[in-house]
Amino acid sequence: MSSPEAISGQELVRFQRVGLRYGRGPEVLSDVNLELPRGSFTFLTGPSGAGKSTLLKLCYLHLAPSRGLINLFGQDVALLSPAEQQALKRRIGVVLQDFRLIDHLSVFENVALPLRVAGQPRASYADDVVELLQWVGLGHRMQALPPTLSGGEQQRAAIARAVIAKPDLLIADEPTGNVDPVIGRRLIRLFTEMNRMGTTVLIATHDVTTIRELDARVLRIENSHVFKGLDPDKPGNTL
Repeated sequence: MSSPEAISGQELVRFQRVGLRYGRGPEVLSDVNLELPRGSFTFLTGPSGAGKSTLLKLCYLHLAPSRGLINLFGQDVALLSPAEQQALKRRIGVVLQDFRLIDHLSVFENVALPLRVAGQPRASYADDVVELLQWVGLGHRMQALPPTLSGGEQQRAAIARAVIAKPDLLIADEPTGNVDPVIGRRLIRLFTEMNRMGTTVLIATHDVTTIRELDARVLRIENSHVFKGLDPDKPGNTL
């Protein structure tokens, strides 16, 4: 995976004193300062309910911060028009916990959708979609409809859809949570291969074993703040 030191100064995502609260409640995230260097691979971890999904939503422009600055692809997102924000979103692949597959489209059609929307002819991507579905273990389910899939199969289809267009930024929320360990390792390998090809990867996970197995950056959310590494109490780990 790419070395953060080698690409310092080329941040794809930058948060400066970002805070977010829902309504009049306490801040879910407070004074968050973080950078995702271009080409980096980062795990985001922390207790359930700590704000991991909220931070991801800020990264892919589903939420706007209550305060602070978010810079994405070198642009202050607060200054962008809706059309400009939509253009940035097309450069981001997102894997959510609710999958959001389209029920009346086959697995093949769901995965191919980002390429179809981009105007690519079917002949130019059909082989790539088939190869990717075989890689994630869905080669035998290409013509199935999402309601007939298990939760783990739906998750794999959602991951394939998120990566098929080779996004500049890939954001995944617990992408291995509903699959067995063998498929989980295969999916992590898929993410690392994409990272080697230049995609910046941010994965939220509770799986400390996987985090420890990979040479990747780690951020941890705890008590509304973001820290470096798995141990928020270690000196120098506050961001």
